Amino acid sequence: MDKNKQKYKYLYLLSEKYPNRQSVVTELIRLKAILNLARPTEHFMSDLHGEYESFFHILNNCSGVIKEKVDYLFSEEMSTSQKAEFCTLIYYPKEKILNLKKQKLITTQWYSQNLIYLLRLSRLMSYKYPQSELKNLLPKGYETIILELLTARPNDDTFQEVYFNTILNTLININSGTDFIIAFTKFIKKLAVAHLHIVGDIYDRGQRPDSIIDMLRQHHSVDIQWGNHDILWMGAMCGNEACIATIVRNCLSYNNTAVLEKGYAISLRSLSSLASKLYPNKTLLIAMQRTISIILFKLEGQLIKRNPDFQMDSRLLLDKIDYSSKHIKINNISYPIKSPSFPTINPQNPYELSLEEAEVLSDIKSAFLDSVRLRKHIDFLYQKGSVYKAYNNNLLYHGCIPLNDDGSFMRIHLNNKYYSGKNYLDFVDKTIRQAYLGLYEQKNIDLMYYFWCGRYSPFSGREFKTFERMFIEDTDTWIEPSDAYYKYCNDEKICDMILEEFSLKTKRGHIINGHVPVKVKEGESPVKANGKLIIIDGGFCKAYHKKTGIAGYTLISNSRGLRLLEHQSCANIKESLKANQDIESVSCTLELQNYHSSTADTDLGEEIQCQINDIYHLMLAYQNGLIPEQA
Repeated sequence: MDKNKQKYKYLYLLSEKYPNRQSVVTELIRLKAILNLARPTEHFMSDLHGEYESFFHILNNCSGVIKEKVDYLFSEEMSTSQKAEFCTLIYYPKEKILNLKKQKLITTQWYSQNLIYLLRLSRLMSYKYPQSELKNLLPKGYETIILELLTARPNDDTFQEVYFNTILNTLININSGTDFIIAFTKFIKKLAVAHLHIVGDIYDRGQRPDSIIDMLRQHHSVDIQWGNHDILWMGAMCGNEACIATIVRNCLSYNNTAVLEKGYAISLRSLSSLASKLYPNKTLLIAMQRTISIILFKLEGQLIKRNPDFQMDSRLLLDKIDYSSKHIKINNISYPIKSPSFPTINPQNPYELSLEEAEVLSDIKSAFLDSVRLRKHIDFLYQKGSVYKAYNNNLLYHGCIPLNDDGSFMRIHLNNKYYSGKNYLDFVDKTIRQAYLGLYEQKNIDLMYYFWCGRYSPFSGREFKTFERMFIEDTDTWIEPSDAYYKYCNDEKICDMILEEFSLKTKRGHIINGHVPVKVKEGESPVKANGKLIIIDGGFCKAYHKKTGIAGYTLISNSRGLRLLEHQSCANIKESLKANQDIESVSCTLELQNYHSSTADTDLGEEIQCQINDIYHLMLAYQNGLIPEQA
């Protein structure tokens, strides 16, 4: 390589994409224009906890944004009932059209009118996107015709009117009306939400987290910040036996084995057989819970003993039981054991699995690791997920950043090193990825369980009391000490300290959290520290509705600022189709700017500006003859 080519190596590489001045000028104009488009809309949701039906509806109505746009555009043309019917068509086009066909309400005029309505709505919602990106958002196979309809000007010219009507009438006459309506509705949903953030906890409690992940895998732009329940399932696929036992126990506790047996083809037959044998006088569900719980406590004990740096010795309780008096001593206080039957525990070696328990565990572990669908879903979590994300001056993480009682970053000692703040979260992220790749063997796999429930885990932030809640009646033993972070999350100075730790601007930066349900019905606010921290766990899961008083949150960030949607109730699909019901949501503006922010104000804008600088230098190289142009 000659000296000149070596000196301008990067520009020579760039010239392969932009071979002459005209291509450079075209790209400079395009990128400069994109910087001045309105800032794309982002949605933030957390703690979905397997509540597939609610999430399905909220994803389809884009957290109420589509209804708002329909109300704005058609306020003088449609009645309230007509707008509700049109919205339902957008949310569930296949099901709605099928219902209308059964009622014989579908006509050529119906297709024509609704396609025009969808076209107008698409035009309104596409103003934030450059023309080059719109085609990428359209369903494959429909791009050409829909773009022709979007760019046609039937009101400006007679020939344009004929051209537009010919396209519309032809697609209806060849029985493609339904297909194009479905394509338009997909397009509109993508336009409504440019990017979706899931701030942790897709798994556990609700019936079908697997179906939620199937939906997310189809989403055009999504990222995930792992929650402790996601880490639990990821740990299981790393081969962590304590994680596997915990998942089974959780599913049984919430009477939700469908996700295992139907979702992932993981059979619990061997567990039910052993449970029936060990506890013949109990119901099968309780017997299975009891059996897997003892297996879990044994596995947990083994893991804690081989990892003293986890500082989880308070969880070693099986050796604190007096198996003759049926009492347990904790902190020098003796407590009676509820239902004191331990047929598989050897008091001389309480953490050793019996032969039958080992066989059951081996069987279930094999089923987990052999599940093709679960493997695909965990692969997706690794590909789209991370411990935290700094995005457009917002810091997203599910749980906490461990703090000392004085509010300073806690130093965590793991793997013979100390970690704190951002450095700790980076270590956790790297370790989680190494565990899945099978690197560094057992230690990293053990850490997956620590990240699920360790006292100083950034996903958990509290000490679990699983054994006490199951076997001790005294509720004082159930209290779970939590990290000082939750005490300081309303302190603006602490939030600024955290934002600065991640190199974010404190003036307009925010921390966006999940994990801790907001008790709205008791007057608790999700907005902390003068707007610096926002907790968006509003209780999507039905198990939390009584606790929070609402059915979840969606945080929306757009060109005018931030607003929080508080979902009051979620209609199911059948109700929506039958009565055109929608989600009832209350909107609260958190931050209103006196100007419209543009793409230039985002992380994408910074990337585009870097591209502009590079292309500009290439243009100078062409003009000065440093690099030859190509035809």
